[in-house]
Amino acid sequence: MSLQCSKTTLDKPGRVSELNISNQELTGSLSHFSFSSFPKLTFLDLSRNNFSDSIPVEIGSLTQLQYLNFDDNYLNGTVPYQISHLQKLKFLDLGSNNLVNPNWSKFLDMPLLTHLNLYYNELALEFPSFVISSRKLTILDLSQNKLTGYIPESVFTHLANLEVLRLTDNLFQGSLPKIISKLSKLKELRLGRNNFSGSIPDSIGHLHNLQVLELYKNSFEGIIPSSIGQLRKLQTLDLAENYLNSSIPPELGLCTKLTFLALAVNLLTGTLPMSLSNLRQVSELGLSDNFLSGELSPHFISNWTMLTSLQIQNNTFTGNIPPEIGLLTNLTYLYLYGNYLTGPIPSEIGKLKELLGLDLSGNHLAGSIPATVGNLTKLITLNLFHNNLSGTIPPDIGKLPLLETLALNNNQLYGEVPDSIAELSNLQTLIFSTNSLSGSIPKNLGKYSPRLSVVVFSNNSFSGALPEGLCSGFAFEVFSVYRNSFSGALPMCLKKCSKLNRVRLEENQFSGNVSEAFGFHPNLVFISLSGNKFTGELSAQWGKYKKLTNIEMSRNKISGAVPAELGNLKKLQALLLNSNELTGKIPIELGNLVFLLQLNLSNNRLNGNIPQSLGKLSNLQFLDLSTNKMKGSIPKELGNLTQLQIILDLSSNSLSGTIPSNLGKLKFLENFNLSHNHLTGRIFPSLSTDMSSLKMIDFSYNNLSGPIPLFQQEVEEFFMENSLLCGDAKGLSPCVSTAF
Repeated sequence: MSLQCSKTTLDKPGRVSELNISNQELTGSLSHFSFSSFPKLTFLDLSRNNFSDSIPVEIGSLTQLQYLNFDDNYLNGTVPYQISHLQKLKFLDLGSNNLVNPNWSKFLDMPLLTHLNLYYNELALEFPSFVISSRKLTILDLSQNKLTGYIPESVFTHLANLEVLRLTDNLFQGSLPKIISKLSKLKELRLGRNNFSGSIPDSIGHLHNLQVLELYKNSFEGIIPSSIGQLRKLQTLDLAENYLNSSIPPELGLCTKLTFLALAVNLLTGTLPMSLSNLRQVSELGLSDNFLSGELSPHFISNWTMLTSLQIQNNTFTGNIPPEIGLLTNLTYLYLYGNYLTGPIPSEIGKLKELLGLDLSGNHLAGSIPATVGNLTKLITLNLFHNNLSGTIPPDIGKLPLLETLALNNNQLYGEVPDSIAELSNLQTLIFSTNSLSGSIPKNLGKYSPRLSVVVFSNNSFSGALPEGLCSGFAFEVFSVYRNSFSGALPMCLKKCSKLNRVRLEENQFSGNVSEAFGFHPNLVFISLSGNKFTGELSAQWGKYKKLTNIEMSRNKISGAVPAELGNLKKLQALLLNSNELTGKIPIELGNLVFLLQLNLSNNRLNGNIPQSLGKLSNLQFLDLSTNKMKGSIPKELGNLTQLQIILDLSSNSLSGTIPSNLGKLKFLENFNLSHNHLTGRIFPSLSTDMSSLKMIDFSYNNLSGPIPLFQQEVEEFFMENSLLCGDAKGLSPCVSTAF
């Protein structure tokens, strides 16, 4: 684009004195700008363009300049100290670029400067020293940089004309000095997102012109000074995310012009002072994540009718939600979750027709869900989970066309899911788990909800087949319906849900081929199909889900071999295939699963030797290979599984040979079962001395010989049906001592 002047003013010799080419989408480097051609320039505005490269040092030749604005470009390099040669400059804006530190000591004093904006750059190290000499400054913005260290006290003593001080989002530290009160003309004080600490000085109440006070996300501690009540012009007060540990001072109610009040994420205690009801203009109120208590008085609610956001979640508030809540017709967000609220959800909540988010979860609310929620047609999120709600799900919820999240889990709801839920075309998250819901799922659920990605129906009494179109949008990420009575095959669309992350279908009556039910799911992390009627064989495809941490498919009718490809799942922590009809050998590749914590292949028809490679599973805590057709010796490498704690069970196989003494290294093992095999030889003595965590040991039904070890700790022992064993245990003869 060619250079265009949107505003020019010519002096008597005909030279340009003002040049404004802001917001023209200009690109290129300022090095191509002929600064020497404009010696009389007093006004230069190149803001909101796409200039890149550095600011040329020739800028210092514009000695008549009073206004310089390079805001919102892509300038980089250092801030040239030659800018300080512009001694007539009153307005300097270099904000929203990529500028880095110059040597501030080379900067000259700029005594006429009233407006300085360096925000959103890459400035680091100390506070710019030249600023302190600019005593006429009214606006100073250094926010969104990486400035460190302390704020010089001279800022508070020398810059008495400051009306706006913005230091947000830096790395400043130290405390606020009492002499901050000398900045008596301040209207804005924004110090959020820094490392300030100490207490908020009581002298802050002397800043009588203050309209905005932001100290959020620092490390301030102690009390909220009552002197804040003297700031009668205050409109915004944000003290959130600090360590303030007082009660809320009643004097805060004197700040009647407040529209934004944020005290969230502190350590505040006590009840809300009744004086807060004077804040009739407050539109956003955030008190969440404190230890505030008491009841939400109707007196507050009826006076806060300008509220657009009420967030008091994660406190210890008690009592009922007052029906006066219906007066807050401007509310867009109502977050009361994580408290101890009781009583019903008032039907008046249906009057809040501007609501986008309603979250009452994690309380002790009782009664039914009011049908009036169907009036909240702008609602995007409805969270009522973890309460004591009862009754049925009102069909009126199906009237919320914009609803994306519906979470009613962990209540006492009963009855069937209304068919109207299937009409929620924007639904993404649907959670009904841990209730007493029954019947079948609406046959059209998912058919009109293409973005449905989280479905959780677990811990209910649902029955019948899942709707064929449940996942027809192929957006499924979390699918959890465990502990119900679902039956039949899984929906065919599940094969095409490539975003699947977590699948829990255990404890149902699902059937069908376990591998044909799934496709390729590269994001799958957790799958549990245990306790169903799945058949078929495990294909090599399962070895391609490289993010898997859990495979739980126990108690089905799965046959065939354990795929060697499962050894490719380097992140696997649990492999539970017990109680199926698996055959063949345990693949040696399972020894590659170095993060495995649980391996259960019990109650199958596996044969062959126990692979020595299992000894490489150094993090294993649970190993159960019982009730198979394993043969050969117990590999001594199993003694390397030093983290085994819960169980080592090799019982009910056809193992032979002696018990490796190396197993004595399993000092954390609690349950040890080698029963019902063909083991011979003596029981190693270190069993009683080294395996100090044992609670149960079962070596019965073998061909072991010699004396049994004596345990110092209390251990449940089983040695019966070993005719050559002796000792003080049930079913054994005493050992005969031989004297010489």
